[in-house]
Amino acid sequence: MQQAKKLELWVGSFVLAGFAALLVLIFKVADVQNLGGSDTYTLEAHFDNIGGLKVRSPIKVGGVTVGKITKISLEAETYVPVVTLAIEKKFGYFPETSSAAILTSGLLGEQYLGISPGFVDEGIEMLTDGGLIEDTRSALVLEDMIGQVLYSIGEDSN
Repeated sequence: MQQAKKLELWVGSFVLAGFAALLVLIFKVADVQNLGGSDTYTLEAHFDNIGGLKVRSPIKVGGVTVGKITKISLEAETYVPVVTLAIEKKFGYFPETSSAAILTSGLLGEQYLGISPGFVDEGIEMLTDGGLIEDTRSALVLEDMIGQVLYSIGEDSN
């Protein structure tokens, strides 16, 4: 009888450890870094082409993640993609001369939004909650680049 209880205890602890490992795996795959909402402010940026950018893609400055993409929509009148960014307040505010570019990690990796902080000078405002990053560079679409190369090779052979 004592042996059976010991075996049940081991099986139960093994099952609990399995559930804990499964939860950790789920949070890693979902890229959940903190469950509590950190203090953020929002910015918007308009792009011609967002490529494979997704909601929850990271926003980086010099390789440091400073926020996440919270919303991607299409402006009804101009059909321009609008990306809404949530920047953590602990990283401060960016000057209005800052620029945003859609970049790729590695050759075929995930896309993220990179912000290059602009210069701060007299008369330069800081982007506050609801501000617009005006200087943007769209994503480079690999298929378009390959098509341009093939087209230029085809013209050279004629």
